[in-house]
Amino acid sequence: MRVLVQRVSKAEVRVDGAVSGAIGPGLLLLVGVEEVDEQSDIDWLVRKIAQLRIFNDEAGVMNRSVLDVQGEVLAVSQFTLFASTRKGNRPSYSRAARGDISAPMFERFVATLAETLGKPVATGVFGADMNVGLVNDGPVTIWLDSRQQE
Repeated sequence: MRVLVQRVSKAEVRVDGAVSGAIGPGLLLLVGVEEVDEQSDIDWLVRKIAQLRIFNDEAGVMNRSVLDVQGEVLAVSQFTLFASTRKGNRPSYSRAARGDISAPMFERFVATLAETLGKPVATGVFGADMNVGLVNDGPVTIWLDSRQQE
């Protein structure tokens, strides 16, 4: 699994003009699923995201997690995180899991994260054409990949 983490002042996702998920200060997560992903990938990512110290403390140092600041989280499914541009100029998405695999994995990711945070996680609509708006705070943007745990 891959997750692009963005610290935001606010974020929202719209489907057909209607807001399906919106948050104030917290994290916007763009989440990609690969067919080989399993619960251990979810567990590692959830633990990392919940404990990632990217929020400022009183001294202005990034020393607090989303748990510490009681921030909100918006998760959006994003198969294009597995785009390959090796051949030509048209990306291939063959590494991205099909919907029948990625939809339940995304739902488990969201449920596991919500349980860890002790609060609901806002989402987009899986498989829909979504418009995502955000105000990136910092900006702070971090790439996480459960296959390359750095």
